[in-house]
Amino acid sequence: MKTQLKQIMLMLTLVFTFASCSSDDDDKGATNSRAVKYEVTGNFSGQMDAVYMESGDSGQSVDITKLPWTKEFTAASGTTGAAVQVSGHGGVVDQTLTVKIYIGGKLEKETTAKAKSDGTIVAIPGTYIFPL
Repeated sequence: MKTQLKQIMLMLTLVFTFASCSSDDDDKGATNSRAVKYEVTGNFSGQMDAVYMESGDSGQSVDITKLPWTKEFTAASGTTGAAVQVSGHGGVVDQTLTVKIYIGGKLEKETTAKAKSDGTIVAIPGTYIFPL
C-alpha cells in the first residue's frame, strides 16, 4: 500500500507538472541525451525513501540507507521526463537533503530541504521534460 501511495503521488506530481507547461516554456539548448542521474546528498539521519520515474514513465520506490545516494539509467525513447521525490522521518530539525537531477551530465533540477521540528523532510526538485 505504501508503494502504491508513493507511485500515485509521483504520478500526480507529473500530471500537474505537464499541465502547467505551455508552449512559451520552450527549452532552447536542451540536450537530447536520455542519460539520467538522480543524486541525494545531505546530513539527514532519519529513515528516507525515494520515489522516482524511470524508463517508460514507471514509478519506482527505494529505501535510502545511506547518503550520498545515486541512481543512473538511460531513459527509453517513450519516456516523457525525469522526476524524483525524497521523503524521510526520524531526523533532527534543520538537517538537510539536497536532491539533483542530471540529464546528459548537466544539472537540470535541484532543491535543498530542511527537516521540520517533527523530524520529517520532503525534497522535490521538480520534473525535467525531455525535449520533443
